[in-house]
Amino acid sequence: MCGRYAVTADPATLAEELDALDETEGAARTGYNIAPTTEIAAVVDRHDHSGGDDNAGAAVRRRIRAMRWGLVPAWAKDLQSGPLLFNARSETVATKPAFRTSYARHRCLVPMDGWYEWMPATSGSRPAKIPYFMSRHDGERLYAASIWSAWKNPKGPGDGTTMLSCSILTTAAVGDLAAIHDRMPLMLHARQWDQWLDPDGGPPDALLESPGEAFASAIAIREVRPLVNSVRNDGPELVEPVPGASDGDDAPALF
Repeated sequence: MCGRYAVTADPATLAEELDALDETEGAARTGYNIAPTTEIAAVVDRHDHSGGDDNAGAAVRRRIRAMRWGLVPAWAKDLQSGPLLFNARSETVATKPAFRTSYARHRCLVPMDGWYEWMPATSGSRPAKIPYFMSRHDGERLYAASIWSAWKNPKGPGDGTTMLSCSILTTAAVGDLAAIHDRMPLMLHARQWDQWLDPDGGPPDALLESPGEAFASAIAIREVRPLVNSVRNDGPELVEPVPGASDGDDAPALF
């Protein structure tokens, strides 16, 4: 968890909404079935620069960058040297060797329309997992607290090319969300973005706390069809509620 999500806003739209620079060069994917290893759009605040990524004293601008979903630590020898780090637990992100440097220095936001979870169930005599889609009642976008890394292949051509990658933070699920899965993405409110993204600020440990019941009440939970189980499927039908199942949209609330 969180292993699949939907995002329908392209980087140009995000850049306009966030007053940001679109630096994705068309590499970030949109769709209804985003899976790990995909190139996704992530929001960062970084200094203007000439040659280096960070220049002390230079202006800070919000930027949309393409990143591989599945963090590769800067010290990794190759892409297959460890597990696919597409999630990082908020409780241990500050101390785990694979995440602590990124948390301290490289924080980002991953925009999404909503995310999927699977709830174990029993279908006849065979175990099954029922997919659910979680999104805001009011239809507004969600922004997940995330961390990123810049990895340079030590076996590469030495041309200075780096790969950006990221992990989405998770926290303990709250409210009705806990009935679907015990974990959920750590979502941040707009008022928290500046502190989270600040390239000069220290680790914002207070923002790692669970958002609580107010967040859960803002989220609609609806059962969807198992089309999402295959990454080959990608369309609006993936987020449509199963006929006859509650779509979770009967109690709007604001996050």
